[in-house]
Amino acid sequence: MKYMILTYATQQDYDGMAGKATDLPAWSQEDFAAMGEFMENLAKELDESGELVETRALASPVHTRRVQLDGGMPVVTDGPYAETQEVLAGYWIVDCVSFDRATDIAARLAKCPAPEHVRAAAVADVRPLDEAELELLP
Repeated sequence: MKYMILTYATQQDYDGMAGKATDLPAWSQEDFAAMGEFMENLAKELDESGELVETRALASPVHTRRVQLDGGMPVVTDGPYAETQEVLAGYWIVDCVSFDRATDIAARLAKCPAPEHVRAAAVADVRPLDEAELELLP
């Protein structure tokens, strides 16, 4: 079964990774390199095991557009959005034997090197992909 593992960040997180201090400290080059190496190694391991379908990091929220209807007409708003702190930062699609295995993979992301304030706030969601008429209700 396929699962999507979703990771989240804020614009401040993206700024910190780019070396810009905000209310939070900037990442060092070493922090950023360690994160990249960790993510690359995890992706390689999952690819070799046959469990990785796809993984992508998403661009900073300032490069986001939201489209929604207002009075029946589509309205486009550029990001980031004041009403939303956390945004989707990236995703992993894995094809593995169980929800528990997908959860184990997501838990490994918690070990990703990063400044402590980033690690303390990090979350990942694991959701099955609806490929075979799964029940939409619990």
